[in-house]
Amino acid sequence: MRKVRIIPRLDIKGPNLIKSVQFEGLRVLGSPNDFAKRYYDEGADELLYMDVVASLYGRNSLNDLISKAAKNVFIPITVGGGIRTVEDAIQIFKSGADKVAINTAAVKNPNLISDLVQRFGSQSIVVSIEAKKIKDRCWRVYTDYGREKSELDLFKWIKICVEKGAGEIIITSIDREGTGKGFETEILESLGNIEIPIIFCGGMGKLNDIIEVLKFGNVDAISMADSIHYGKLNISQIREFALSKNLNLRNFSNEN
Repeated sequence: MRKVRIIPRLDIKGPNLIKSVQFEGLRVLGSPNDFAKRYYDEGADELLYMDVVASLYGRNSLNDLISKAAKNVFIPITVGGGIRTVEDAIQIFKSGADKVAINTAAVKNPNLISDLVQRFGSQSIVVSIEAKKIKDRCWRVYTDYGREKSELDLFKWIKICVEKGAGEIIITSIDREGTGKGFETEILESLGNIEIPIIFCGGMGKLNDIIEVLKFGNVDAISMADSIHYGKLNISQIREFALSKNLNLRNFSNEN
């Protein structure tokens, strides 16, 4: 049975934690590592750092930030944004990351997935997918923090990522991101079971949203930002609620 993880998402621009709604209207919230330490103390299973402008400017600037974070939090850290080559990934891993997440560069060159897997192992390579609904039961893949539309169908792209050896996939609903209106569970209903772990992101606003996601049985982790950054919920609350509903969470005190 899947052990579900709770993963705070920290979107970064420059030195700041930011938050958007549907990937637009970036609002500065403060020091990302202060938030990360709080989430670690509250019982997060992992942390997800995403540089939201890295692909736009053709670089990743999170090395120093991650290096400092890794000294204070002792759970897996995934880092994404601007990773275009094996050499870029090497630098991120040297800074203290446990996994790298790729999106834009993978869409442009799917072989980058297999190149990274060959070098670092599938357990370290995550594909981040930003998806926007274009019609009933059809979602298109976007890149560059939701700025650019590709011609890729979400489910066909997931299949390619699996074939290329990705170790995990993050699916973020652009339509629900930052809205607090609940996860876009139609994606999960259409997705079915995938042979690698799925992290689902975008839209969590209340505790019952967890139940709606996990009832499909094909999610290995839930990721959230808005609801915890603004203090509407906290990781301890989420964990306690999930356990009270007999949801199969990881036991962070024993397994991290």
